[in-house]
Amino acid sequence: MSKLIVTDGKELLDTVELTPERITIGRHPDNSVQLNDRAVSGHHAVIVNIMSESFLEDLDSTNGTLVNGRRIAKHPLSHGDVITLGHHTLKYESDVQVDEDELEKTMILRPGQLAAAAGETLGSVSAAPPPADKPKLGVLTLSSGANAGKQLQLTKALTTVGRPGVQVAAVTRRPDGYYIVHVSGQRNAEQAPPSVNGESISGHARQLSPGDEIQLAGATLTFSLADA
Repeated sequence: MSKLIVTDGKELLDTVELTPERITIGRHPDNSVQLNDRAVSGHHAVIVNIMSESFLEDLDSTNGTLVNGRRIAKHPLSHGDVITLGHHTLKYESDVQVDEDELEKTMILRPGQLAAAAGETLGSVSAAPPPADKPKLGVLTLSSGANAGKQLQLTKALTTVGRPGVQVAAVTRRPDGYYIVHVSGQRNAEQAPPSVNGESISGHARQLSPGDEIQLAGATLTFSLADA
């Protein structure tokens, strides 16, 4: 069981068990963890929980997110990590360890464009190889724009895709297949929510099947399976 110990630097405010797949942290009351702190952005950071592992991502906040005193964009959480947001600290407690040396770049989507994220803010976190009885590897293929046909192999336990501040989704690899979950995104009438085959994925994870079309941040991607 993983949890956050929330303090304001002086006293304990809350203990939050990380049981949902997605925990949002920020000043607005619609967050899973609300921090009444003017130095904290409305939607400041998110923790995505994949089975027994947790991954922290800054949501393009104004003042940034620190882990153990270091500013991060994306970070695999380990027991004892201290997260600092504004004047608040959140201590992560868990008996699960994630190897930070296995971080890898992923991709950022812009309207009609797929770009390798070298030097960009998002990352994907490596885990154990696919199970022996699951030899197929997930692949995302951009279906529109000048870079249509470009592919990303989903070799990691967690791959984030999208545009920070607009829409970001996470594709996770689990023993029974691949799932997509909405991580973050602005709420406005002009931006349609992320969807699979036209069905919104906001608020829940959806298992992906070959041929599924994902609409995210103004781009369309097709999911397929290939030999590993």
